[in-house]
Amino acid sequence: MRGVLAPDALEGVDAIVHLAGENLAQRWTAERKRAILESRVRSTELLARTIAGMTRKPRVMVSGAAVGFYGDRGDEMLDEDSTSGTDFLAGVVREWEGATRGAADAGVRVVRIRTGVVLSPKGGALERLLLPFRLGVGGPIGSGRQWMSWISLHDHVRAMMHALATDGLAGPVNLVWPNPVTNAEFAATLGRVLSRPAIVPLPSFALELVYGEMARATILSGQRVQPKALLKSGFVFELPTLEEALRFELKD
Repeated sequence: MRGVLAPDALEGVDAIVHLAGENLAQRWTAERKRAILESRVRSTELLARTIAGMTRKPRVMVSGAAVGFYGDRGDEMLDEDSTSGTDFLAGVVREWEGATRGAADAGVRVVRIRTGVVLSPKGGALERLLLPFRLGVGGPIGSGRQWMSWISLHDHVRAMMHALATDGLAGPVNLVWPNPVTNAEFAATLGRVLSRPAIVPLPSFALELVYGEMARATILSGQRVQPKALLKSGFVFELPTLEEALRFELKD
């Protein structure tokens, strides 16, 4: 990144959505961790700084973040007022969100979307789970007790559109379904939707052997998150259960 973005490149733009960042789903070496952090923070700082310097600024900026902000908190129920975690990912999200400050200080409405597990067969966790489940060798991961705060891709896109259009919505906003499930519940539901057994566990040590810290911080940990700000702003989910969401996203 050259660190330069001409303000006139954004002239006339009413709203900006910024979601870019290095892929998390890889073994975290020191170099990869630096890329994960810098790809998010530097690009967001550049965009916020550019917006702040514009004569005609955008009305709103929706900037990516993640429920990883909260860290692994066991069964604790979390919302936008909850404190940050202390692990690597929580630190990344804190800095990522902080990088939007230039735009907010310049009077632009900034929404920082803390996204959970987005259900899509074309990417992310669900895509990786489909093959073993369809082969009949899917099941809970690790203990299966870790919480999964999820949202369908359909409602995720709708929620971002809602954030762009809702003038009173600003600051951190959790983009997750109101009732998170444990990993074991998720596996059982996915198995039912695919008409396959979901009884073959994937042991923690196998994931840690392949992915190390990344596995411990993401796949084997979780957050039990509520979308308090989103619901308060009037958003209504169209896919009200995990089973309905999976069937919708997996339909041919």
